[in-house]
Amino acid sequence: MAVSGYALFPFVFFLFTTFVTSSTSASGFQSQSQINVWPKPRTFSWPSSQASLLSPNFSITSPNHQHLYPAVARYRRLILTEHHRPLVTPKHVNITGPPLQTLTIFVSNLTAPLHHGVNESYTLIVPIGGAANLTAATVWGAMRGLETFSQVVWGHPLLVATGLFVWDSPLFGHRGLMLDTSRNFYGVEDILRTIGAMSANKLNVFHWHITDSHSFPLLLPSEPDLAGKGSYGSQMQYSPADVKRIVEFGLEHGVRVLPEIDSPGHTGSWAEAYPEIVACANMFWWPAEVDWDDRLASEPGTGHLNPLNSKTYQVFKNVTQDVTALFPEPFYHAGADEIIPGCWKAEPAIQTFLSNGGTFSQLLEIFINSTFPYIVSLNRTVVYWEDVLLDANVKVDPTMLPPENTILQTWNNGPDNTKKIVASGYRAIVSSSDFYYLDCGHGDFPGNDSQYDQKPGTDTENNGGSWCGPFKTWETIYNYDITYGLSDEEAKLVLGGEVALWSEQADPTVLDARIWPRASAMAEALWSGNRDKTGMKRYADATDRLNEWRYRMVARGIGAEPIQPLWCIRNPGMCNTVHPFIKQ
Repeated sequence: MAVSGYALFPFVFFLFTTFVTSSTSASGFQSQSQINVWPKPRTFSWPSSQASLLSPNFSITSPNHQHLYPAVARYRRLILTEHHRPLVTPKHVNITGPPLQTLTIFVSNLTAPLHHGVNESYTLIVPIGGAANLTAATVWGAMRGLETFSQVVWGHPLLVATGLFVWDSPLFGHRGLMLDTSRNFYGVEDILRTIGAMSANKLNVFHWHITDSHSFPLLLPSEPDLAGKGSYGSQMQYSPADVKRIVEFGLEHGVRVLPEIDSPGHTGSWAEAYPEIVACANMFWWPAEVDWDDRLASEPGTGHLNPLNSKTYQVFKNVTQDVTALFPEPFYHAGADEIIPGCWKAEPAIQTFLSNGGTFSQLLEIFINSTFPYIVSLNRTVVYWEDVLLDANVKVDPTMLPPENTILQTWNNGPDNTKKIVASGYRAIVSSSDFYYLDCGHGDFPGNDSQYDQKPGTDTENNGGSWCGPFKTWETIYNYDITYGLSDEEAKLVLGGEVALWSEQADPTVLDARIWPRASAMAEALWSGNRDKTGMKRYADATDRLNEWRYRMVARGIGAEPIQPLWCIRNPGMCNTVHPFIKQ
């Protein structure tokens, strides 16, 4: 297949060239003969600082593949029309040779599915004369290489870096972003824009937290009343056609769409259709007369599925069968976090169970034992939040969850819980709230909150009432090592990480700025690491590059928030500090 005029490869080459040839002095100044590529490739060589014009008739030749073809067409359009003007123009670039006419893509395996562990490596060669070549093991690696190529093209007229060699492959196979669409609704276009930005940052998993206690926006053929009665309205639902469009868009961008239907907690919205299977639904979350330990939920929005009601499992299986039919992804996220004893205790049948010697952990075990085997029978690997095994009060016996069928996603206690998970033989996805929660630092959302009525000069607990405050800066995210404290063998069980945007105080009006460019910081850390070849953290070098990348994302239609004044970008290194604030 030949697609003329596609410019992504030159653009990526430009970014790689800038990135590799940049150097940082002791004072933080960078060479201006650089090309910025984000995330930084594993190996990038542009020794001659040469470039050629990109032909107006530039074409990309690639194998015929249903998902690679639209990617090639998309990148060709981008490359020929973007005309990126770097905030710091590369200097000392020697423009020689004939215009680049063609990028040829070679793919070894055209049938490898977009599953966890797929080979995403690629090699990009742009010679000083002749055609450019992009070689990849799979079409998904070819898409990563196309993004890199797009970032080494710039200017008007278009220039592309030549004498360029890139070899690249991610350090972690799972590089994700979680979005909660229950608490506030996001339209399909918002989700597609987010997936497109993920692909540009070489993120590959869109973890879709679709439902929760607040709303059930997913319209399911077998259980239409769950969305019909449990969504915020007919205009705030995702139809099967919407899901198909999102999944297909993900495939065309090399992004897996991983669904999460949280249960047995976080299911208050199910009660609008089936009140008989949900405990404590629509009750006040923390009554005035009870202590925190006896609350019905950890935030407004109550409801847990009742494990003792047989109808619970009829509805659950209908939901799970429909969701697995809609989403081809082999991982299925089943939640199982934040079981609140006070909620179950409000259900009369459960009160009887407890009075006869039963425990809350046994209730959870009844539920997991009745649902986990069914999900596995649908040829899915089950992902749970860590609580199912690590909660201090309500958890199941590990023998119920075979590690070969189970992945645990950690969100508490930073590296300590990651260590507990992998030391027990389970694979882990890291989403530590101390580092990767993008919603933190905006306060809490309950009204009438006395935490905000403090005398001047008083230190408010938890940074003004935000349970996971303070705000997680891009530097905090970039510098987190998700395998910290693990042995080499334990580190092999860490699949990767996800930044998470819970939507109590987010909706489409702030979506882009809450995510980007902070998610870009994790993207590079998980792709090529956060250290240079000497083992030193490279966040100082990353600042100028991330600034440039943020402006480029904005030009591509992503409303990423700024990380510095424009003056800093135009004066590289001048906004750095050369004095350590914390002594190591």
